[in-house]
Amino acid sequence: MHRATRRAALAFIAVSIACGTRPVGAQDYPTRPITLVVPYPPGGGVDSMARVVADKLSAALGKQVVVDNRGGGSGLVGTRAVVRAAPDGYTLMLAHTGTIAINPSLFANPGFDPRKDFAPIGLVASMAMVLVAHPSLPAGNVQDVVALAKKEPGKLNLGSSPVGTGSYMSAELFKAVTASPITIVPYRGTAPLLNDLLGGHVPVAFAVIPPAYGNIQSGHLRPLAVTSPTRTGLLPNVPTFAESGLPEFEAVMRYGVVAPAGTPRSIVERLNKELRAALTSADVRERIAADGGDPLSSTPEEYAADIDREETKWSALVRRLGLKVE
Repeated sequence: MHRATRRAALAFIAVSIACGTRPVGAQDYPTRPITLVVPYPPGGGVDSMARVVADKLSAALGKQVVVDNRGGGSGLVGTRAVVRAAPDGYTLMLAHTGTIAINPSLFANPGFDPRKDFAPIGLVASMAMVLVAHPSLPAGNVQDVVALAKKEPGKLNLGSSPVGTGSYMSAELFKAVTASPITIVPYRGTAPLLNDLLGGHVPVAFAVIPPAYGNIQSGHLRPLAVTSPTRTGLLPNVPTFAESGLPEFEAVMRYGVVAPAGTPRSIVERLNKELRAALTSADVRERIAADGGDPLSSTPEEYAADIDREETKWSALVRRLGLKVE
């Protein structure tokens, strides 16, 4: 009887393999909470976008998607942690242009290859930034800022988020395009940047729109220009840099969800399906728009191609500016 039972079990396994039966883990995924890593402190644009994604995926998957802020090293700490995580679908990352398109060329040893070390899930949104000033700064537009910088070389401080972020690269691009002797002051995150900006400790900064929006509306901060090619719905009265006399200046960040390389294709497809469904819902699109973003949607392959294009674009800028962080 024992031998007969064993033969039957072996026969079942053989048939399952022959028929291409998937592992139970892939069929039942997810069976426990999922971690969505944000490689920056709370309060920034990446964090804001991650919470929109986490809320919707939690409902769709039937398991909580927990946002885990792992700031440090200009996004490298959290990104490297995701690369090292088990490729089982339970560790994801809300990636954006700064983490996977700028950092690989900006840092001498980033610790990852954006084309090889991630399994792209799908795009989520694109988002512009805003050049914003403390009301005490005697500048009503972009050209006024350039004039102030050139009047007293090296004395005008321009705040940004950490080195490698879209905010930082926007500051570097602005400095290069305008040939302005500005001193760029990178902060550890958006929250401390805005705190110093509101306190007048730094007079002007590049910031993602959502965290700065309330203070812009209240008049505590003055918006000067947005970095997108067209005006944003959230700040329709704020001109673009092109409208401000700098047609060659554009800096838009793109957001997406990635997993560690090697994550099973069945899990990648499940996550992509739920992510794309979420992005068709009116409430998600409204939340993204309210945060100053434009919803995007893609297949995993389309996101992989987007990562390749963005890295090519920004690495060229890094080389042209001669930037390198050890």
